[in-house]
Amino acid sequence: MRIFSGFQHGVNLGGWLSQCVDTTEAHFNTFITEADIERIAGMGLDHVRLPVDYNWIEDEDGAPIEAGLAHIDDCVAWCEKRGMNLLLDLHKAFGYTFDPLDVNADREIFFHDEALQARFITLWRRLARRYGSHAGVAFDLLNEVVSPKVVDEWNSIIDRTVAAIREIAPETWIVVGGVCYNNVKSVPLLAPPRDSRVVYNFHCYEPMVFTHQKAYWVEGMPSDLNVSYPDDLAHYQALSEQLSFDLAGAIAGQKVTALGPDFFEALFAPAIRAAEENDAPLYCGEYGVIDQAPAEDALRWQADIGEVFNRHGIGRALWNYKNKDFGLVDAHYDGIRDRLVKLL
Repeated sequence: MRIFSGFQHGVNLGGWLSQCVDTTEAHFNTFITEADIERIAGMGLDHVRLPVDYNWIEDEDGAPIEAGLAHIDDCVAWCEKRGMNLLLDLHKAFGYTFDPLDVNADREIFFHDEALQARFITLWRRLARRYGSHAGVAFDLLNEVVSPKVVDEWNSIIDRTVAAIREIAPETWIVVGGVCYNNVKSVPLLAPPRDSRVVYNFHCYEPMVFTHQKAYWVEGMPSDLNVSYPDDLAHYQALSEQLSFDLAGAIAGQKVTALGPDFFEALFAPAIRAAEENDAPLYCGEYGVIDQAPAEDALRWQADIGEVFNRHGIGRALWNYKNKDFGLVDAHYDGIRDRLVKLL
C-alpha cells in the first residue's frame, strides 16, 4: 500500500477554528500559538490536522473573511518554519454539519442541493488558490458524512471537487472519507480516486463505548458508564446496542473475540484491501480516547491501534491536542503523556 508521505504521525488542533466554545478574538489569538506548534514538533510529529468551520473563513453570503483565513496562514507558516506539514480539514460546510450538538440540523440536504454543492466547490477553489502552492499543505474535503444513504451523491461531489481543485493545485494531496461518520467500514464504498494524489480516510474510535464513555453529546450514552480496556468483545457489543448503529456499529459481526491488535487488524482489513486495489494511501484522520476513561487503559488502546497503523503504514492524527474532552496536553494525561507520545 502506498504511503501518505509526510502525514504519518500527527495531532488535531480541534477547538481552535472549529467547534469553538469561545468565539472571541482573544480565543482565536491564544488557543493555538506558535509555541504550541513548536511543542508538537518537539514531540517528533510530522503534521497537524487543522479543523476549520466554514463560518470563520467565509460569511453567510460566501465572501471570504480575511481575519479567519489569517489564522490558517499563521499556522501554515509556523509549521513550515519547523518542517511540519498541515492537513486543512473543512470540519463544517455551509449547509452541512456532522455535529450532534447542532440540533435539528438536516444531515442529507447538502447532498441533494446543487446550490450548496456549488458553494462548497467555490470555497475549495478559494482555499486551493491560497494554499495549493504550499507543498506541505494537504486538503481534507469534509470531516464526517453522517448518513449512509448518500454514498453515490457524496462520491459525485468528491469527484467534482477534486476536479475543481486540480485546475488550481494539481499536486496537492486530497483526503476523502466515507459515510457513517467516516467509519472505517465505509472506505470500500468510496469511488476509485481520480488521480494518484487522493487519499482514503477514516476515523476510528472503536469500541465507541470505551473511547466515548460518559460523552454527553453521544445520544444514548449513559452518563455513569465505566468501561475498561481491554475487555471481551461481546461485552462491548452488548453495551453498543444502546447507541446508534451508524455511529457504533463497526464492531458488530466481528469474529475476533479478544481486544488487541488482532481486533484492529480485522476491523481495518476491508479498508486496507480497498486502498490497495485502488492504489490509494490510507489515513486515519481522528482516533483517541476520552478523558473519562482510565489513563492506563487509554494507553493500552493506543498501543494496540498504533501497532496496526505502523504495520500497514497508515498515517494518522490523534484527536485531540488540547481540550475537547480528549486533550493530549491536558491534566488527565499528565501521568502517561511521555509514554503516549511515543506511540503517536
